Amino acid sequence: MSEKEKQDKPDKREYKLRLEDAGMRLSRLQRQCKDAGIPILITFDGLDAAGKGLQINRLIQTLDPRGFDVFTGDRDGEEERMHPFLWQFWTKTPANGRIVIFDTSWYRRVQMDRFDKKTKKQEMETAYRDILSFERQLTDGGTALVKLFLKISEKEQKKRFEALTASEETSWRVTKEDWKRNEQYGKYWKINEEMLARTDVGYAPWTIIDSGDKNRAALQILTTVAEAMEHALRKKQEGRPEELFDKPVPPDRYRRGILSKADLTLSYTKEEYTKKLSRLQKRLELLHSELYKQRIPVILGFEGWDAAGKGGAIKRLTSHLDPRGYQVCPTASPNDIEKAHHYMWRFWNHFPKDGHIAIFDRTWYGRVMVERIEGFCSEADWRRAYQEINDMEAHLHSNGAVILKFWIHIDKREQERRFNDRMKNPEKQWKITDEDWRNRAKWDEYEGAVNEMLERTSTKYAPWIVIEGNSKYYARVKVLETVVNALEQKIKETEKAKKKNE
Repeated sequence: MSEKEKQDKPDKREYKLRLEDAGMRLSRLQRQCKDAGIPILITFDGLDAAGKGLQINRLIQTLDPRGFDVFTGDRDGEEERMHPFLWQFWTKTPANGRIVIFDTSWYRRVQMDRFDKKTKKQEMETAYRDILSFERQLTDGGTALVKLFLKISEKEQKKRFEALTASEETSWRVTKEDWKRNEQYGKYWKINEEMLARTDVGYAPWTIIDSGDKNRAALQILTTVAEAMEHALRKKQEGRPEELFDKPVPPDRYRRGILSKADLTLSYTKEEYTKKLSRLQKRLELLHSELYKQRIPVILGFEGWDAAGKGGAIKRLTSHLDPRGYQVCPTASPNDIEKAHHYMWRFWNHFPKDGHIAIFDRTWYGRVMVERIEGFCSEADWRRAYQEINDMEAHLHSNGAVILKFWIHIDKREQERRFNDRMKNPEKQWKITDEDWRNRAKWDEYEGAVNEMLERTSTKYAPWIVIEGNSKYYARVKVLETVVNALEQKIKETEKAKKKNE
């Protein structure tokens, strides 16, 4: 510390007064952010023994305990290891008006895990891409993100380690890995420098805290969090400006798209259907067991016109599966809890663990269809969603998931026939609503949105499969054939990769 810094350094009494003022400011801002419905996410990352636990405790002493949650992200339990890496963080993101604090965050993957060689060199670019996309989605969705990096010198770190190991009550807190990172402080710091440089972005900047002086660090943390809250409140009051799109897409650009190429005359006789269905269901039953053994997660998404036959296809798909190994997730209008979170949050809560299958009856693509057409989100929101969805599916794929997305397509005349059949049948009248008829009136708008969705979000790792659905027999068989072929291919690739690594 320089002579000037020593002169400027407040005494303990002055620090106490300043910390009390900062605490009252934070307490007031917490109430204001709650009233404004602003979610706040605070991460404490940094070097070992930098005092993350101490500083988190000092921060939360200023807050109403009913309004925050604290989580640790320094290691994976069994449940975390069975899910994509970001799952443990997405599922804990704050609801509107609440605060979530992480003691070690998703940065562990490009920091500690990289140093310990748990994150392989070839995985680094994907890890950085996933992190930046995750943070961008949160901040674009209105979350105030505060990233704090606590730093101490090599000498101070060693001193704190020695103090902790000298006591039986605290020695457990210092691991062999901690000592190794201290012994190779220079190498580890270079990893952290790269991390900070690559992820210090305008929408999610880092604040580096010198933790050598605990009081100074505490004051800086409280001030940083308060300033972030004030910025979020100003932004909310001013109204978030919509993004500008220089080249708006012509309204008829997607009217004659992928859907127009579907041959809706394709069909099977009942005899053909029965024979093919039985063979495919038996094959799928065996593949399900192999998926579990190989720990391969599977995500199947179903979209389509009202009355297109999604439910029937899902029923035939699951009839021979072990019910302990799959979950069907129907997606309706979001409830109050789901509305209070980022729109992706409710889907992350249902993504499968390794070896299991999640089947979504309606999906996250509602953002670029019904929410877009019905005005439930802004134009900026649904335009951003294409990239957000592609990034999310890329993360799931890089964690080993099989992802298939089905659009079950029927023509307008077939839909009307099925609507009328449902209205005449007392056992099926519950399936038809006034909303179904209203949506039918917007067929052309939906068709354009669907064509754009198919074109912009069908990828090699998460393809869209258009299912010709005027014949329910043909549609159900094509769904099962597609799933069986994809699973057989994935299992073959997994077995090949394991033999190569042996």
